[in-house]
Amino acid sequence: MTKAAAAGDQLHVHYTGKLEDGTVFDTSEGRDPLVFTAGEGQIIPGLDDALIGMEVGQSKQVTVPPESAYGEHHADRVQQVPRDSIPDHIPTDPGTQLQMQTPDGQAIPVTVAKATDTHIELDANHPLAGKTLQFDVTLVEIG
Repeated sequence: MTKAAAAGDQLHVHYTGKLEDGTVFDTSEGRDPLVFTAGEGQIIPGLDDALIGMEVGQSKQVTVPPESAYGEHHADRVQQVPRDSIPDHIPTDPGTQLQMQTPDGQAIPVTVAKATDTHIELDANHPLAGKTLQFDVTLVEIG
C-alpha cells in the first residue's frame, strides 16, 4: 500500500515556481529536492497544504493566492527616501536588495522599487507579496 504525505512527514519535493505570466521565480531543477517537514510552517501555507495527501512519484500543479503565500502587498511598507541621505557607495538601481535598520537595531530587508534624481523608493514587502503563484510539484520521497 502506498503511503500518502501527512503532516509531520519529512517530504522531498522537486518544484518550479512561476508567476501568473509564466516567469519562473524559483526551481529545484538541477539541484537536490527541497526537504522540509510537512505542516510545520517551513514553506508557504498554500503549497504545504497542497502536498498533504500526495503519494511518492505523484506530480501536480498548484495555484497559491497571495493570502496563502507571501501575503498582500502593503503600501505602508513602501518608503520614499531622499537620494542625498543614501551614501554614494550603496547601489540604488531598481531591484537591488538592501538592508535597513530600525531604530531598535533590527535589520529589515528592502528592495529598491524606483529611483529618481531626488528620491529612492524602498519596498519592505516580500518581493512576491501580492502575487498569485503557480507551482509544478513532484513528491520524490517521504522520510
